[in-house]
Amino acid sequence: MCGIAGWVDWSRNLAEQSRVVTAMTTTLSSRGPDALEIWLSEHAAFGHSRLAVVDIEGGRQPMQRIARGGDPSVITFSGEIYNFQELRLELRAHGWRFTTRSDTEVLLTAYLQWGREFAQRLNGMYAFAIWDAETRELLLVRDRLGIKPLFYARVGRGLVFGSEPKALLAHPDMRAEVDRVGIAELTVLPRARTPGVSVYRGIHEVRPGCLVVADDGGVREQRFWELTARPHTDGFTSTTDRVHELLTDIVARQIVADVPVGTLLSGGIDSSAITAMAARELNGQLTSFSVSVPVAAPGSDSWRPSQDDPFAKLVAEKLGIEHVVTEISADDLVTGIDRGLRARDAPGWGDLDTSMYLLFKAVRERCTVALSGETADEVFGGYTWQLDSDYISHPSFPWMYGRRQPDILLRDDVRREIDADTYEADRYHEALTEVPVLPGESPERRRQREVFHLGLTRWLNGLLDRKDRMSMAVGLEVRVPFADHRLAEYLFNVPTELKTRSGVAKALLRRASADLLPNEVVNRPKSAYPASRGSDHLRRIRGQVRDLLSEANAPVFDLLDRERVRTMVAGDLNSLPGPITAATPAIGLTYLLEMNRWLELYRVRIVA
Repeated sequence: MCGIAGWVDWSRNLAEQSRVVTAMTTTLSSRGPDALEIWLSEHAAFGHSRLAVVDIEGGRQPMQRIARGGDPSVITFSGEIYNFQELRLELRAHGWRFTTRSDTEVLLTAYLQWGREFAQRLNGMYAFAIWDAETRELLLVRDRLGIKPLFYARVGRGLVFGSEPKALLAHPDMRAEVDRVGIAELTVLPRARTPGVSVYRGIHEVRPGCLVVADDGGVREQRFWELTARPHTDGFTSTTDRVHELLTDIVARQIVADVPVGTLLSGGIDSSAITAMAARELNGQLTSFSVSVPVAAPGSDSWRPSQDDPFAKLVAEKLGIEHVVTEISADDLVTGIDRGLRARDAPGWGDLDTSMYLLFKAVRERCTVALSGETADEVFGGYTWQLDSDYISHPSFPWMYGRRQPDILLRDDVRREIDADTYEADRYHEALTEVPVLPGESPERRRQREVFHLGLTRWLNGLLDRKDRMSMAVGLEVRVPFADHRLAEYLFNVPTELKTRSGVAKALLRRASADLLPNEVVNRPKSAYPASRGSDHLRRIRGQVRDLLSEANAPVFDLLDRERVRTMVAGDLNSLPGPITAATPAIGLTYLLEMNRWLELYRVRIVA
């Protein structure tokens, strides 16, 4: 995993712009602490901050390769291509020869052999840029589900890009500005992010499953992958067998590395299944990791009906692997607010970000790569909003049923300007137009398909983004086996009644991994990632917000209504909205602090 950045301009000579490109790339040094290199040419300049995972010596970037009889093409790449070995064999059959063992060389060669169609052949998590000197085109490509981020913006007659907005904002011609769209994304739809949209004016995100082609004539986006609707004729047993077959292959591919590999193990069915399969492939040579945060009292959190530790230890004992728990204190959470903000370049999820950052920091001391159970709920059906009729029938994003969003705290003039209700409705209907239709399906099955499609295209991106930013902030590569596009394609067409057979959420996954895990873990109900509910943490965060309310020139109150916030902070904190569905009082309070800190730290200008 790495950080990538670059600048192309068809009207000026960039060969002398090493200072700018180095500055852009340096902002991403945490993503790739092993090396920082740049490549310069007349109209294109690339930077690469490397985390060495495969072919430590041979995988240096940016990497060049000359097409047969043509000019060199250049790539800067972040991610992993899990089928690069098969692609290398296929390319060798076409006459290509290779000088490294890296997937980067295979990726660039695949482009030279097949052109833009090569993206359809890739299995992996990736974001990369290719400069084709022969056509003078820039190609930006992002993986199918959006596991790895990639942003771009127009600058003059050119374009800048990077793994994170901070790389683009390091360019001297870029400014940190937020307009009505960015404000709406932060306050109206913080948990239903619009693909392709960033909170910064003028900065776009390459949409998952898309490639962007830029040349002197402009910028064009092309989709190379999308979910399709197909009949599902397999029964429960056949479906379970196919799931087991896919997961076995996926995990076998994703444990390949030339550095230590671990797993994130909460003791839930998702992470436990991945850990068990990885341990089997690695003959038990594996370390697993989990996190513990302050809680108010056992059983006080309805989102977490059981604590992780006993179940994680049960799995580790059965598999014969080492398990490490990272303990997070209230002081860690209070003093670490900026960590999530700086990693995201935007307000985030409070203590959920901080604890994940600290967990990943601890993992990085032992491993360079870790496998995660993220995305299992989205594909197998583990959320209430995928299964409960009240959520499903909600005339907007189902997870927003019964929830208030941070836009209720906006000043009246700002809320009118962003037209919050219309913004939500427009984005929701825009999302529905992307859902594929299978002729002859019942309205109920059609709605099921819509709900799962919304989850994969509007809900999942927030989780994957958080995972990427917090892990890359400490130079840890986190892989996501359940986000393999083959699994997503297959399960998208599986009816909910099979996914929840006999009323059991994620029944397919439980059956597929039943022979690998203790029964207590197989049958454990969902328990969400731990949010802090400790009284000391809440008291200290509340005090900081009260201090913020007394600051006459706090920039956040150019957006938020000071008296409205004051009233809510003084009253029942459970009514305070936050950026996520399972908002806690501490997360809602921290969101206010992070919004103010973001405006200050990034010198964000609010524009109409």
